[in-house]
Amino acid sequence: MDKSHPGGLRILFADDEAHLRDLMERELPRLGHEVTACPDGQSAIRALERGRFDAALLDIQMPGLSGIEVLEKLRQLSPETQVILMTGHATVDTAVQALRLGAFDYLTKPCKWAELEVVLNRIAERRDMANKAAALETRLKAAEGGSPTLVGESAAMREVRRLIDTVAPTDATVLILGETGTGKDLIARTLHERSLRADQSFVPVNCGALPENLIESELFGHRKGAFTGAETNRKGLFEVANGGTLFLDEVGELTKGLQVKLLRFLESGEIRRVGENEPFRADVRVLCATNRDLREMVAEDQFREDLYFRINTFEIHSPPLRDRKEDIPLLAAHMLQRYAGRRPGPMPELTNEAIDALLAHDWPGNVRELANAIERATILAGGGPIRAEHLPTQGMVRRPAAASSSPGASSSSPMGGPHFSIPEGNPTLRDLEMHYIQVVLEKHNGNKPAASKELGISLKTLYNKINQLQQS
Repeated sequence: MDKSHPGGLRILFADDEAHLRDLMERELPRLGHEVTACPDGQSAIRALERGRFDAALLDIQMPGLSGIEVLEKLRQLSPETQVILMTGHATVDTAVQALRLGAFDYLTKPCKWAELEVVLNRIAERRDMANKAAALETRLKAAEGGSPTLVGESAAMREVRRLIDTVAPTDATVLILGETGTGKDLIARTLHERSLRADQSFVPVNCGALPENLIESELFGHRKGAFTGAETNRKGLFEVANGGTLFLDEVGELTKGLQVKLLRFLESGEIRRVGENEPFRADVRVLCATNRDLREMVAEDQFREDLYFRINTFEIHSPPLRDRKEDIPLLAAHMLQRYAGRRPGPMPELTNEAIDALLAHDWPGNVRELANAIERATILAGGGPIRAEHLPTQGMVRRPAAASSSPGASSSSPMGGPHFSIPEGNPTLRDLEMHYIQVVLEKHNGNKPAASKELGISLKTLYNKINQLQQS
């Protein structure tokens, strides 16, 4: 058997001959498969009701339910399971009936071991192709804007590349930290592309974007009838990523219950679909990312400490754009080439004044904000040179300076907070609120619990406000 299929197959074997069950239980695991052996059709049905299988090897002539009857029931319980029927009394009519009912193949007993290996290889290849197709669909649905490659030659980015080169060839779990829009997803994808799993699936999932009542099913899959609306069996993203990499973006948004399930998988390699009793193994490398401070969440009992240490085997920090401004011209040119390529005519150029404007901005939205600015400027320039007036930097939220003594600045906030300057123009109440939150955060050097205490709001509310600020 070709062992190139990570995790092998989970196989249900049903035959009333004890010596054949002993043979399969002994030999198939040596080839990397998991086997559940049953002496008759009724016990095979019970096994199907408890768990899931990639393949089922069924003897046609068994006491009680025949292999054909088990196949008919299996089509309802687990339609993705591939069935191989075996019999010592082969007839053309039986073979035709089996194939019409959806059997994957038909073998005559005593079947040759090499022949069985070939059939199992084909099932494994079909499963891997289905997983890759599902992973591609997931990637297309989850695709977001942003640069498709890591761009930058600053010291910070050179350090990121060094860390990627160090850990990519391993199977270590990596925690990617950084503000929203810094390109944590690109670091994860680069880790996968430089790993030994590069030819397998890369499955990204934004934990914060999935509805809380569906996220367990999305990650681990579910069995038909497990809950209202579960009309068919469904593979979870862990199963789709089998052999490859699963990227859990915004891992800090997982509920405590899902944190327990994630920890169980990381420690045992086992997952269990919603509605099933029997776990099964999957070979998946897990990468995690978050813009939240997990250590603070651990201290506040919002994130499990054991899970934090488990996912933090290796840590990579994605630097904010304000800390690598020397990369801005290179990033802008790269994005300009990408966006301009979608429009007819010559590629527009960035003028010196436009570059100066880009360098003067603090980019609280990081690379994602820069990408949006370049796309907008490309449209406004209409194929001509991009000037500062084409950039939206004048209207973007900037990080506040320290306490200001300029005319018009208040001596203190109405809530007894730090000094801060009123935003220019005609700021809305929301502008003032966001501006004041920035000032308080800077006063406490980014310490969110201290800032939330001074602001008189919960830490969760503060995180929501920060997310609104970064996306504005």
